[in-house]
Amino acid sequence: MMKKFFSNEIFLGTMIAVLSVLTAFVSYQGAMADSEQNKYEILGMQQLNDGNAEYLRANQDITQDYNYFDNWYLNVDERPEIAEYYEFNFSEPLAAAIESDPDVVWTDDYYDSMYLDATLLWDESDANFDLASQYDERGDQLQLVMLIMALGLAFVAWASLLGAESNMRVLFAVFGLIALVSGLAIYFLLVPVVAA
Repeated sequence: MMKKFFSNEIFLGTMIAVLSVLTAFVSYQGAMADSEQNKYEILGMQQLNDGNAEYLRANQDITQDYNYFDNWYLNVDERPEIAEYYEFNFSEPLAAAIESDPDVVWTDDYYDSMYLDATLLWDESDANFDLASQYDERGDQLQLVMLIMALGLAFVAWASLLGAESNMRVLFAVFGLIALVSGLAIYFLLVPVVAA
């Protein structure tokens, strides 16, 4: 009875159709995962580069603040009009630090404010690299599913070419069914879903 079922033309034809469609579907999803991985890696690299540029800009602004502060400090008591020029050029974080406590200017809050843009870009870069990694894992698992489905398709295709009474026909049909079930199990249980 089982031999007749597995060697049946309708069963084999259905298996070929199902495995063909699933192989194509998983292949498409794998290509899309690779595309998303590439997209998020490029975004991550862009934001990393922008973050590095912002960091260098912040370093220049901090150096400028040091110069403005030194010149302001040297002139504030004896030449207030010159001190006012330097004070006018303070960055907002420096002006806020002096307003908060003129004796303790160079605090962590000051540096955090100056490097805020760079830090935000680096955080976005890390998040995009993490998404790229998740899509990479998804793509790898989809490749495995596609391989298993393609093997199942090959087994069932060979089974359909053999004679109806051949034991190899039944064996190949069973291998195809095992590949189908295994592929579906991996797809539903192991392929990660990426929440972008």
